[in-house]
Amino acid sequence: MQHSTSPVIAVWLRRDLRLFDNHALHNALLRAKQKQHKVLPIFIFDRDILDRLEDKDDRRVNFLHDHLSALKAGLQIEQKDICVIYGDVIDVWSSLINKYCISAIYSNHDDEPYAKIRDEKVRHLAESQGIKWLDFKDHLIFERDEVTKDDGKPYTVFTPYSKKWRRRLDIEGIPSYPSENNLQHLLDFTEDMPSLESMGFQSQKLVFPEKTAECQVLKDYYERRNFPSVKGTTRLGIHLRFGTISVRQILKQSEEISSFAFTNELIWRDFYAQILSHFPHVAERAFRPAYDEIAWRNDEKDFDKWCKGETGYSLVDAGMRELLKTGFMHNRVRMLVASFLTKHLLIDWRWGEAWFARHLLDFDLASNNGGWQWASGSGTDAAPYFRIFNPITQADKFDKDGKYRDQFNPGWRDGEIPMMVDHKVARERALNTYRERLSVKE
Repeated sequence: MQHSTSPVIAVWLRRDLRLFDNHALHNALLRAKQKQHKVLPIFIFDRDILDRLEDKDDRRVNFLHDHLSALKAGLQIEQKDICVIYGDVIDVWSSLINKYCISAIYSNHDDEPYAKIRDEKVRHLAESQGIKWLDFKDHLIFERDEVTKDDGKPYTVFTPYSKKWRRRLDIEGIPSYPSENNLQHLLDFTEDMPSLESMGFQSQKLVFPEKTAECQVLKDYYERRNFPSVKGTTRLGIHLRFGTISVRQILKQSEEISSFAFTNELIWRDFYAQILSHFPHVAERAFRPAYDEIAWRNDEKDFDKWCKGETGYSLVDAGMRELLKTGFMHNRVRMLVASFLTKHLLIDWRWGEAWFARHLLDFDLASNNGGWQWASGSGTDAAPYFRIFNPITQADKFDKDGKYRDQFNPGWRDGEIPMMVDHKVARERALNTYRERLSVKE
């Protein structure tokens, strides 16, 4: 027996957890206005995803729960709500289809490999019930085949991609989808949401980064972005990851004050997403197949020291400890620790990628994968295999006064931990290993 016999349009929120400037929600609300229907926003805590998480105190699950609780509280004042459910996605949708008279499902694109498989199953279920599914671009500025070479093939090098990306932006501008203007067409209902404990997770009182970009940070981004001890980056990653902010609004803010260096970071985000979309094998293997032949040492004890921040290289250790303590790591330091793992320790980049995926608040498969493959040399705009960061000179250049290391690795000045490997020896070992398998000359 159906809970509602009036037609509703379901909007499946995934990486777009906001009620403003939301493409799918905007279109659904306009359609509902035309048809005199109502809109039912839905978020599913996917059991398949949550069961794969290793930590029951995962900060990201807390973030999602906190954010959804706030969204629900705001809507419930007006007797509106978001339907938040925990369970198997197909079971949840089967129940919703039985409970409501769903005329259509609207969603925004998610091109990660798991999401594509999941969405195809739900699409098949919906179509079997005569329900249309419409999906839209929202998570990125340009996606899939929107920025390609003249012959229609995808770019695999960033610089020409970024130039065409900018040309297209100049022509098309930045659209907006003011979904916030039509929330009166949401379905009238209120209901509770599952607790963290009921889903097997621990509730914690955590402070997350603000979801606004300070103009001064954007203005000074180019000059200050490489120094981890200063406020030189926006820390918007977690909000972009889950769509609690609009990437279009952030881009507009960046462009208005000519923060081209920050806009460039958003272009990198689009670039890696379209790489994952066109070359899904990168989620498991090297973009450049030859790099799958590297003879990694994969020493588990060395990996454990790297994870704990016990390598003896002060800036590497500070970064790894910051990650464990806060769920964040400065991007300059991310490049260094990734280079150290893959080059100094000759440990497979996939081990490091998985560690970041486990602990980063802002974990995004496409960007995380792209960054790790860049560091190891196996990716698209890959750093040449012979470009190996020197952890000591990196520290001298980007944390000269030691403030960052003092904060996250307070014993570094006393040399409490011996260096686990000599830089010069490790560099030569890496060069020889790469040369041997790649059959290339320096």
